[in-house]
Amino acid sequence: MSRRRGLREHLSAWVWLLPVVGYLLAFYAYPLYRNVELSLKDYTVRSFVTGDAPFIGLGNFRDVVADPLFGTALWQTAAFTVVSIAFQYTIGMALAVFFHRSFRLSTVLRALFLVPWLLPLIVSASTWSWMLNSDSGLVNALLGAVGLPQVNWLTSPHWSLVAVIVANVWIGIPFNLVILYGGLQNIPQDLYEAAALDGAGGWTTFRHLTFPLLRPVSAVTILLGLVYTLKVFDIIWIMTRGGPGTSSTTLTIWSYQQSFGSLLPRFGPGAAISNILIVAAIAIGLGYVVLQHRQATT
Repeated sequence: MSRRRGLREHLSAWVWLLPVVGYLLAFYAYPLYRNVELSLKDYTVRSFVTGDAPFIGLGNFRDVVADPLFGTALWQTAAFTVVSIAFQYTIGMALAVFFHRSFRLSTVLRALFLVPWLLPLIVSASTWSWMLNSDSGLVNALLGAVGLPQVNWLTSPHWSLVAVIVANVWIGIPFNLVILYGGLQNIPQDLYEAAALDGAGGWTTFRHLTFPLLRPVSAVTILLGLVYTLKVFDIIWIMTRGGPGTSSTTLTIWSYQQSFGSLLPRFGPGAAISNILIVAAIAIGLGYVVLQHRQATT
């Protein structure tokens, strides 16, 4: 009787898991499989209809790495990711510490800081495109009002990458604020009272108490930020389309341009570029797991 009950409970558990398993297979496993297949074959528009794309192995990857644009796109992806994460985390941490001190209108201001995170990306990117417009943008109007030279934010090869980084930082700050603020809420208040009795100032308390205790939360925040920022497409495409020239082209933009940006799409190289990004994201995740394991065993 107990054996039959155990079997029934086991089957019942699988019934509840089936929707999740089906969702993961349909929207994660199968697209990933198709993307890997695309990168290993010479797919054209005709191949999608006939299904006779020849297998070329790592040929698409060799073509991508040998392309002169690969180094530029890789460097700009790294710069876009690292600078964005550095500013998002630093500003998010400062705001989290600021709001951790209870004061009037704290809840209202904290809610207002969530607006960039809640807005659709197309709205945020379009807003920044208007603000950074060379002729009628708000930013150049303010620069002119204080006597500073105006900047061609979106049309200058020297400033286009800076422009999309600024927009991405603005969008990502609320996420860091929410996660880090939640981490601060879990730090016992008694520790701060003991630090105050020992005469520790604000910076000393943050350096030796707050920051060390927030390391696990910080690690998760930075990991999620890295994975998300690596695949940012909407903001860059709406603001600069990877230009002017290739000055703000990242790997995601290049992948899209290869696959859909011309009358003769190159689906194989486009898929190969996206697989390189997937491998990078997996490497970051594995690095985080290894780091957490080492910290747990020391």
